[in-house]
Amino acid sequence: MRYKGPGLIYVCAFRDLPRGESFRLDLHPPVAVFHTTDGELYAVDDTCTHQDASLSDGWMDGCTVECPLHAARFDLRTGEPACRPARRPVRTHQV
Repeated sequence: MRYKGPGLIYVCAFRDLPRGESFRLDLHPPVAVFHTTDGELYAVDDTCTHQDASLSDGWMDGCTVECPLHAARFDLRTGEPACRPARRPVRTHQV
């Protein structure tokens, strides 16, 4: 990782993150970058707001990611929880 300007961090080349995959950035707090099967890129805080689980280890379905611990789902576009047990959104980041 290297900084590319104020507040921007170079993660990888677009072609190096295949569709349907994610990449975890070890920042404080950690951030996950998702490349959906539709070709969209999203970044959210990597930690589920329900429990301490890495969302980058979860499963993507369209524009949602499912937490691998208790199946909470989050909308990657807004960070809002799509179902319980999560009640608080995850923070989103500009990509």
